Amino acid sequence: MKRSQAMALCAKPAPAPKLRFSEFQGGPDWETRALGSLVTISTDKVGDNECVPMSITSGVGLVSQIEKFGRVIAGSSYKNYLLLKKNDFAYNKSATKEYPEGFIALYSGDALAAVPNSIFTAFRISGESPAPSYLNYLFLGNLHGQWLRKFIEVGARAHGSLSIAEDDLLTLPVPLPSGAASIAEQQKIAECLSTLDELIAASRQKLDALKAHKKGLMQQLFPREGETLPRLRFPEFQDAPEWSAVKLGDVCEIQRGRFSHRPRNDPQFFGGKYPFIQTGDVVNANGGAVRASQSLNEKGLSASKLFKPTIVLVTIAANIGDTALLTHEACFTDSVVGLIPSSGISPYFLELAVRGKKEFLNKVAPQNAQKNINNEILRAVEILTPQLAEQQRIASCLSSLDDLIAAQSDQLEALRTHKKGLMQQLFPTTEIA
Repeated sequence: MKRSQAMALCAKPAPAPKLRFSEFQGGPDWETRALGSLVTISTDKVGDNECVPMSITSGVGLVSQIEKFGRVIAGSSYKNYLLLKKNDFAYNKSATKEYPEGFIALYSGDALAAVPNSIFTAFRISGESPAPSYLNYLFLGNLHGQWLRKFIEVGARAHGSLSIAEDDLLTLPVPLPSGAASIAEQQKIAECLSTLDELIAASRQKLDALKAHKKGLMQQLFPREGETLPRLRFPEFQDAPEWSAVKLGDVCEIQRGRFSHRPRNDPQFFGGKYPFIQTGDVVNANGGAVRASQSLNEKGLSASKLFKPTIVLVTIAANIGDTALLTHEACFTDSVVGLIPSSGISPYFLELAVRGKKEFLNKVAPQNAQKNINNEILRAVEILTPQLAEQQRIASCLSSLDDLIAAQSDQLEALRTHKKGLMQQLFPTTEIA
């Protein structure tokens, strides 16, 4: 599509969104405008100006290079960086998983900023509309990606960036409320989503605080290196004996998972009733109860082995030393080992103790083509253990904290899902791809 043809999209009617605020219901229809009729490309260079060199974090926005890298990486090319003023937009033409067509960020700072001209295109709103915050939410929803993907040549890159022409970007159709209340409705939409963003940020901060509290508590409840008593002990165990050093091979049976068939992904073995746990599932569990991402059928079971709960899973290849709890019958791959505790060892405590050995296991892993550890290495690993009652008390305390973390994580995910659904309701559904 030529730019001149695309500009004809100006004032073209657009379907109304499914959800509209009460004060705008019954108002004028929406319209579609080409981005090029709303903004102008900015080619201003830094030159002798004092600016904050910026980088970008996909899905987050512009951040200073010092904040992201710990230093300014601009170097001698700094004077040729593109200059950004407040409410300018910067389009980073680097593909990411979430934004494969690149990410567009709004600069909201008061000081002058700058971004590398090799991988960025800068533009600014040329009139009174649209509201910068409204346009920003359209970009966060990847409106531009839906449009630009058809212009990207597979594998075509220049200076490490996607090969996107400015004219193709400027033909992007942008949905807007029309009429005298257009800006007011745009701002209302942006304010609504901004309030939800604040709730999401607060929820994320609470989750981070809970995780930090748990990490600090674990450091208190377990002895430090070279010591046999923790700094924090529950009152009922103040006079209990010191913790004892034991080898894993003496307190649990160590069995490697099994899946002997190659190739591993042969579909004839999958899709049955037997959960099949892989390395990534253990990593994602982060020490908690593991969930299988695949299942085996009867034929798959014949190439594997069914393990009974409750045991501790440890990854031994690629990702080394990640742990999880197997709380239901399941099979697992041969890159995972199961620790089956003896009667005097709580599996929940055992998982916590082995989790603390992750750094050690990575150090002792043989440096082959791919780092890995074996059963013999695990058998020799020493952990400190108190009596069973104290193990269970520690595990119960941290398990309660895990429940709070899980609940907070669910709340955060629910807010994110609500925001995604709300954005789908507040903006028109337009077919632009």
